[in-house]
Amino acid sequence: QVQLVESGGGLVQAGGSLRLSCEASGSVYAMGWFRQAPGKEREFVAAISWSGDKSTFADSVKGRFTISRDNTKNMLYLQMNNLKPEDTAAYYCAAGQNTMTLTHSHVYYWGRGTQVSVSS
Repeated sequence: QVQLVESGGGLVQAGGSLRLSCEASGSVYAMGWFRQAPGKEREFVAAISWSGDKSTFADSVKGRFTISRDNTKNMLYLQMNNLKPEDTAAYYCAAGQNTMTLTHSHVYYWGRGTQVSVSS
C-alpha cells in the first residue's frame, strides 16, 4: 500500500504560477497528476517514469506545466506556469506501472487531491 498526500494548491490569478507537491510513502512506481473540474470527468495531466527520464503531458498543458520527482525524498512535483481559468480543478497525485498506463488512467494508488483555482 502506497499513501500519497498532495499539497500546494490555492487561488491564483490567470497568468500566475503554482507548484504542487505529492509526498509518497514509497517510490517504486511511475507517478502522475490528474485533475477533475466540477461536473467533469477526471483527466490525465502529466506522468513521469520512476527514474525520471520519461515524461508525458496532456496537450492542454504542454509548454506550461512541468513534472519532476525526487526519489531521495519520495516527492513528486508539478510546476504550473501561465495558469488559465480552465486549469481550475482538484488535482490528484497518482502512482502506476508506467507513464503509458497512467495516460490511460490505469492507476494503482490515488491521493486525496488539492484544489487549484485560477481567477480571470
